[in-house]
Amino acid sequence: MASQPRMGDIQDLEKEVLNQWKFFEERVQAVQESSVNWKSYYQGQMISNEVFNFISNFDNAKPEERSNLINANPMQFVGIFRNLIDKIAKDQTLQYILTMLDDSLQEDPSRVDIFKEYAKKRKESVWQPFFHLLDRSDMFIVHQSSCIVAKIACWSKELMEKKSLQSYLIWLKERLKEPVNEYHSTVARCLQMMLRVDAYRVVFVDVDGISVITSVLLGHEKIGFQIVYQLCFCLWCLSFNSALVEKMNKMNLIPVLADIVSSTQREKVTRIILAVFRNMLEKPEDRTVITEYALSMVRCKVVKQLELLEARKWEDPDLEEDIKWISTRLESSVQDLSSFDEYVSEVRSGNLEWSPVHRTDRFWRENASRLNDKNYELLKILVRLLETSRDPLVLAVAAHDIGEYVRHYPRGKHLIEQLGAKQLVMQYLTHTDPNVRYEALLAVQKLMVHNWEYLGKKLTDDGQQPRSLGLVSS
Repeated sequence: MASQPRMGDIQDLEKEVLNQWKFFEERVQAVQESSVNWKSYYQGQMISNEVFNFISNFDNAKPEERSNLINANPMQFVGIFRNLIDKIAKDQTLQYILTMLDDSLQEDPSRVDIFKEYAKKRKESVWQPFFHLLDRSDMFIVHQSSCIVAKIACWSKELMEKKSLQSYLIWLKERLKEPVNEYHSTVARCLQMMLRVDAYRVVFVDVDGISVITSVLLGHEKIGFQIVYQLCFCLWCLSFNSALVEKMNKMNLIPVLADIVSSTQREKVTRIILAVFRNMLEKPEDRTVITEYALSMVRCKVVKQLELLEARKWEDPDLEEDIKWISTRLESSVQDLSSFDEYVSEVRSGNLEWSPVHRTDRFWRENASRLNDKNYELLKILVRLLETSRDPLVLAVAAHDIGEYVRHYPRGKHLIEQLGAKQLVMQYLTHTDPNVRYEALLAVQKLMVHNWEYLGKKLTDDGQQPRSLGLVSS
């Protein structure tokens, strides 16, 4: 069941964002201060007498006068702007037309429904004229058109139909993936607007939007705090939907956000991330998801970071409340957890390290067979990490765990071979990192040898000890 963000919270946060997309606003202001010689278009027979009279009056009118012009003939207002967008090819003039239209919608958001009504009467798409402009080479035209699409989609009484919605959200998502540029903030701003609507959140997640936001935030040091803030705002909106916040569990999002919290000096970035964390611990209906989130936060040193944050003075009392609430919830969530719960959380996160469970014989005796649960989920993750990770620590721990699994669950050898783990481990026998080589060697021997006491004694006699790993011999 979806829960809506508090409107007061959104409006307060968005006030801060409004002055962040400075580049685009400066371009808008420059366009507003320019002018168009409508008479030359009329004399050149590029626009009709009706269009010339309306747009000349509309261009020079004050807000109240523009309102009177629109109210006198709403369909004429839409028809003329649609006509101009279709017929005018000059970039500078088209920039001016789109900016004038955007200003008009901001003056009265209900005007978006006039566009909907106009398109419905003519059985046309309200989106197509603006979607067509998203392919232009002039980036101001592209992003001003995108802003208008977002306003119509969010301010209309009727939701954007799914096919058009998917197209637009995919377009926004692809723009986020581009190298950092001056229009990134404008893209994020449109996404912030869209994700205030719960139905749009669902579709954004369906088109793999969370993973794109996560990948962009991975480079948070390069993209600047304003984009970090805006994208975290998007995650915050998503986290009010209980079904969607549970899906965040699979995106490895917490380590990324925890890293940002530990490095940022911006209060509003800290505030919005902690608001996301709070929703992750509060909104899921599945209690196991909350437990996994809590474990992941603990593993990512969020508790320590909260202690540091609590010692600072903050202007926002809500931030202080969130710090205390999250600290209390994390403490209560993890106090009764088993070592296997911790292991599951660590493996699912993909951030393997030498936590105590990996080195404990008792843990493996009691839990090796549990790696078969849920269609061998944990084993498959370990194999995937061996395939994809480039981190020597992750590779060493994954190889070690594969070895411990077959040591304590010999029937799993055949499965390990089926999953391709044996071949993967063997290829790390020549890895450049000595710890990876050691763990790979040990794992391969465990896959092939039955007498574990003999193996342990042989390794000790041969002097093959891990370097700087602090492993306990079996």
